[in-house]
Amino acid sequence: MPVVVGVVFKKAGKNYYFDPDKLDLKLGDNVIVKTSKGTEFGEVVIAPENIPEEEISAPLKKVLRKATNKDEAQLEENKAREKESFEICEKKIEKYKLPMKLVDVEYVFDGSRATFYFTAENRVDFRELVKDLASVFRTRIELRQVGVRDEAKLIGGVGLCGRKLCCTTFLKDFEPVSIRMAKEQDLPLNPFKISGVCGRLMCCLKYEYCVYKDFKKQAPKKGTKVKTAHGNGVVVGYNVPREKVVVEVSDGFRYDMSLEEVEKIKRDK
Repeated sequence: MPVVVGVVFKKAGKNYYFDPDKLDLKLGDNVIVKTSKGTEFGEVVIAPENIPEEEISAPLKKVLRKATNKDEAQLEENKAREKESFEICEKKIEKYKLPMKLVDVEYVFDGSRATFYFTAENRVDFRELVKDLASVFRTRIELRQVGVRDEAKLIGGVGLCGRKLCCTTFLKDFEPVSIRMAKEQDLPLNPFKISGVCGRLMCCLKYEYCVYKDFKKQAPKKGTKVKTAHGNGVVVGYNVPREKVVVEVSDGFRYDMSLEEVEKIKRDK
């Protein structure tokens, strides 16, 4: 089986497999690799390991070398260049009066390509802008329109929970999220409470959805009459994290009880 190493090029980015080419690599090492975009600076997130050949979709490119101090200095120069390019591009957008918002600028490590990410309500004719940017920066220019979720991932921020956004820390792919997931978890359907900074439903609504869904399949529905050690009562709610149902008995008290502690009262025929 071939030996591969997993590399990412940005935090919470996708993993890409490369041939370590007999280099002594370990987790956290910075490396220089060749990609379809050009030479890139990345970080090893999967140590060298054997994987079945059928899991490799294309011939693996090799890791060129471990990153040196000079490479790291070049990376910092690129970051400064990206910031300067962002400011220049914003002025160019204003000059051409284009209905678009610049989000981020990214250079490949060797400087052979610059990608400008932007958002817009509709398609934008940016051909003149590309020509202008190419004449200024003298490198290959790519403008890429992104959605609001991608914008949040690129810019970053803090969610309602007070933590950094999931998409900027560990979430590699955006999966579909629906209002049904919020309903299943008995969350308030207030858009301000279940929407992220991007304005879309929060990605974290999906994390525990299956747990709630599976538990409610096993538990008696709300309004079901049950027998308990505290007397007969009615199921009025759920405490899914503790895998318990909330039962209100005849004296008005409520108890959190496991599924084993309640018994449905059969209706008389």
